[in-house]
Amino acid sequence: MAIRGSADKELSAALHAGERLGWSGRPRLGIHLGTGDALSVPLSCAWLGFALHWERHALRVDDGGFFAACGLAFVVAGMHLVFGRFVSQAIRRRNTCYGLTDERAIIVSGTFSRQVLSLDLQSLDELTMSERQDGSGSICFGAVRNMSAGVGVWLGSSWPGVARHLPPAFEMVEDVRTVYEKIRVARRTRG
Repeated sequence: MAIRGSADKELSAALHAGERLGWSGRPRLGIHLGTGDALSVPLSCAWLGFALHWERHALRVDDGGFFAACGLAFVVAGMHLVFGRFVSQAIRRRNTCYGLTDERAIIVSGTFSRQVLSLDLQSLDELTMSERQDGSGSICFGAVRNMSAGVGVWLGSSWPGVARHLPPAFEMVEDVRTVYEKIRVARRTRG
C-alpha cells in the first residue's frame, strides 16, 4: 500500500515554484512475477542448473582451476537470474515514488542516488494503461522502443537489460484507472 506522506515528502523537492501535487503514490512492494517471467524463470533455472552441473564437474577434474573459476561466474550469473533480479527489482520499487501535477508526471527513484524523471504531459505521444483484476496496474508514458530486438517477449519481466527499452511508467500502482483518468484530465485541461 502506498505511504502517501513519505511519497509527498520525496516529491516536494521536485516540484516547481507554485506547482501543486495532485496525486502521489508508490509501486507495490515485495517480489512480484510479471507476464514475461513465465518464459524467463524456466530459462533462468535451466541456466543455473547447467552452471551448477558444469561447476561440479569442473571441481572434480580441473587441477588448474580455470574451468572451475569460469563455472563459478556462470553460477553467480544464474543465481542472479533466478533470485537476485527479483530482489533488486523489489529494492528499486521500494525506493521509487510517483507524482502527478497539472503539468507533469514525476518519477523519483534511486537506491544509492536520487534520480528525478519529469514528463511533460502535453508532449506525450502515447499513454497506455494495463489493469489487473484487483484494480492495480501500470501506466506507460510513450511507445516501446526497439521491438525488433525481441524485447516484446520480455515485457512485464524483470529480466536484466529490458528496462532500457521500455518507456517510463508508473508501475504496479493501486487503483490504476483513477490515476489514468487524472492524467487524461490534466492533459485535456492544459491542452
